[in-house]
Amino acid sequence: MNTPAPFACNMTALSRDARARHAQLGEFLRSALSGVHELPNGYEFEFPPLPANYRALTELTPLEHACCPFFDIAIVLSQDDKLLWRLTGGEGVKPFIRHEFALWVASRSA
Repeated sequence: MNTPAPFACNMTALSRDARARHAQLGEFLRSALSGVHELPNGYEFEFPPLPANYRALTELTPLEHACCPFFDIAIVLSQDDKLLWRLTGGEGVKPFIRHEFALWVASRSA
């Protein structure tokens, strides 16, 4: 049986270059964000289903997971043509996401 990752950030998981790339991708995606949906255990961020957005999400996801291994992260291409990045997790994760992604959540909450 797998034990969930502890609810703790790994601030040393990313090199300086990786942190810079993480920030670049975050800015790019925040500017492309078309919606934010609150879930019982996290948030779902919606983007136009463009190849550049998908590529940015596939590059950002392992970086985010390296420093925040307690997230469950999913990239979803839905049948109704939505591109979704789902961040969820156990107890305490939702308020953490709301804080860490405050600019995202505030800009497009639906």
